[in-house]
Amino acid sequence: MPMSETAFYILFTLQEENHGYGIGQFVENLTQGDIVISPGTMYGTLSKMEKDGLIAYQGEENKRKKYKITQLGQELLTIEMRRIDRLYHNSKGEKYHDKN
Repeated sequence: MPMSETAFYILFTLQEENHGYGIGQFVENLTQGDIVISPGTMYGTLSKMEKDGLIAYQGEENKRKKYKITQLGQELLTIEMRRIDRLYHNSKGEKYHDKN
C-alpha cells in the first residue's frame, strides 16, 4: 500500500539521525514550504513508526528524542521510491526500467 506523504518524508529524512523539530524543518525547506508537518501529526507518526520497527530511538539532545531509520524502514522507503519513480515515468509515457 502506498505510504502517506508525511510518512515518506519522515523516513526519507531519517536516513540521517534527527528529531521531530529537525525533521519538520528539513521537510519544509526541501519542499520549499509546500509540506508542513504539524507537531501532532509528526509525533503520532514517529510513535507509530517506532512501534512498527521502521525507525529506532537513538537518544536525546536538548530534551529532543532523536531517531534513525531501521533496515526495515529503509527497505520500505526504497520500495516506495521505486513506486514513485515508476509512476513518474509512466505519466510521461516512458517505459519504466527498474535499475535495481
